[in-house]
Amino acid sequence: MIESLLLAVTRVTTRLGDRELTGATGFFFERDGRLFLITARHVVLDAASGHRPDGLLIELHVDPDDVAQTTHFSIPLYRDGEPVWRQTTDTGGEIDVVAIELDRAALPESLTIRAFTPAHLLQHLDEIEVGTPVLIVGFPLGFHDALHRLPVARQAVIASAFGMRFQGHGYFLTDARTHRGASGAPVVTRDATRASDRAELTWRLLGIHASRLDMSHRDLQEDGHLDLNCAW
Repeated sequence: MIESLLLAVTRVTTRLGDRELTGATGFFFERDGRLFLITARHVVLDAASGHRPDGLLIELHVDPDDVAQTTHFSIPLYRDGEPVWRQTTDTGGEIDVVAIELDRAALPESLTIRAFTPAHLLQHLDEIEVGTPVLIVGFPLGFHDALHRLPVARQAVIASAFGMRFQGHGYFLTDARTHRGASGAPVVTRDATRASDRAELTWRLLGIHASRLDMSHRDLQEDGHLDLNCAW
């Protein structure tokens, strides 16, 4: 039986017309019967770097008896010239997270995925503290199980005061070695109130991995990367 957590995460490819641009990570979230793809905002639009795709391609598992069977599903990012994604801001500015609603009628009937729900979110921020072990599940540099089309997990720990906005921004820090392609990956920890179950999502969704955090004045010859990351 494939672990449910791996089926909740999908590989994302950004596109401009028929041309593939970059790779990233996304995951599924369901609320009130509506299904969404969640990823980092800079995956769909990064004006600073000139990254402006017009569509995404995600990979979906479609056979419960053969995890290697997948199909690609195309998601246009604009409709009548307007973005289809949902984004928001807070007191610190823009949030590097977007949600894109998926048309269930257009999805394969044999779709085999899992989705987080509001029940997977924390009820009390004090349930998590600095040093708590977490996983970041995604596609670093596009790397994955190419046969079964499944993501990989990187170990991490919470590296800043959880529940407090790091330097006034709406994210916390994780300590983990991460790479391009993991943007949009879920940051999760085991739900201690539930027994471990491979078939069920017995995980807490803590945030969305966005990017590495580095110091502009770091000596490239003397100092290594901080290996700290932003998670919204």
